[in-house]
Amino acid sequence: MVTGLGLVTPLGLGTARNWEALMDGRSGIGAISRFDASAFATRIAAEVRDFDPAQFMDRKEVKRTDRFVQFALAAAQLALEDARLAIDDSNRDRIGVVLGVGMGGIETIEEQLKVFFEGGPKKLSPFFIPRLIANMAPGQVAMRFGLRGTNYAAVSACASGTHGVGEAFRAIRFGFAEAMVSGGAEACVSPTAVGGFAAMRALSTRNEEPQRASRPFDKGRDGFVVGEGAGILVLEEARAAVRRGATIYAEVVGYGSTADAYHITSPSPEGEGAVRCMREALADAGLRPEEIDYVNAHGTSTPQNDATETLALKRVFGSHAPTLLVSSTKSQTGHLLGAAGGVEAAYTALALKHGVAPATMNYDEPDPECDLDYVPNTPRRALLRHALSNSFGFGGANACIALCRWDESDTGA
Repeated sequence: MVTGLGLVTPLGLGTARNWEALMDGRSGIGAISRFDASAFATRIAAEVRDFDPAQFMDRKEVKRTDRFVQFALAAAQLALEDARLAIDDSNRDRIGVVLGVGMGGIETIEEQLKVFFEGGPKKLSPFFIPRLIANMAPGQVAMRFGLRGTNYAAVSACASGTHGVGEAFRAIRFGFAEAMVSGGAEACVSPTAVGGFAAMRALSTRNEEPQRASRPFDKGRDGFVVGEGAGILVLEEARAAVRRGATIYAEVVGYGSTADAYHITSPSPEGEGAVRCMREALADAGLRPEEIDYVNAHGTSTPQNDATETLALKRVFGSHAPTLLVSSTKSQTGHLLGAAGGVEAAYTALALKHGVAPATMNYDEPDPECDLDYVPNTPRRALLRHALSNSFGFGGANACIALCRWDESDTGA
């Protein structure tokens, strides 16, 4: 059961602000302010603006942590406060943390390399390594809240956050945990990250209209917009959540994880890896394709990804595909890389709870290769009972979770 949500995204802090922004069609994309991007081909990003880490930790801790860890701590605090889950010596050994992280402390690497080349190895900070390594996101969350269950980072590029949720779900399902803090965190709006993705020609260059730059499935899409933030979900065993009267957003019911084993960046032909991943999630959930009402698509706004994902959806859903609601919330948040799956899992849970499919914004011109119902430009109220959330990453990593609307009349027995 999803009993707590914590969101730190380009759309704002907290569940209410994020959902309101989604429903209003607002964009979190703008000109890069974290560094001088004037010499870059891409000068836009989806930044978390007005984030003050001192609201969530003391000043000394701020200095000792990278921005991605700060996002993780803030989102975890929001999620645990939302869940109202009491943590004490009776349960802390059976509450774990699995967070997806794609790139880790890239800002710390940039900063400390400059220190190293200017002053030599003796000038390096003793916190250099502890700030940058990916597992410091779940590690710091566990230390902050005293969570002594399983603890690790899922590192699978853009699939990391969904792997984090899926692995946490499995830990509870197979009895290794009573509750889990899961999702993803990322902070990569930095010179080398933006420059590296631009060198791959993966980023949009619509610098003059940043809020219209991320346009998944639209014929005029020209690349993704890099973003940052964190999305954290508290998952609990169903009966325990019902017994304590927790607010339940949705139920995670299935998980698929596959590899393309094909190419370092391109998806496998015909979407074969994505097809197997979605089918695994459906089988794990015991759901038929026609029972899925909504898919929060990976939908990066790159030409190849969106066409391949559309093909994969048509292969999985067959005759049901044209009636399926499919949208990409990356049209508003940009692509949060390792955090994307956590944020999008939270949005999917909210869509099920409220009975509204978020829109795919900036959808102006249909692409013949992308011919499904992408909920263009306006959120749509609908009976949403079951949903999938997709994430596909560089290296051919694929992850998919299936979620179910929670019926409050169900006792969880």
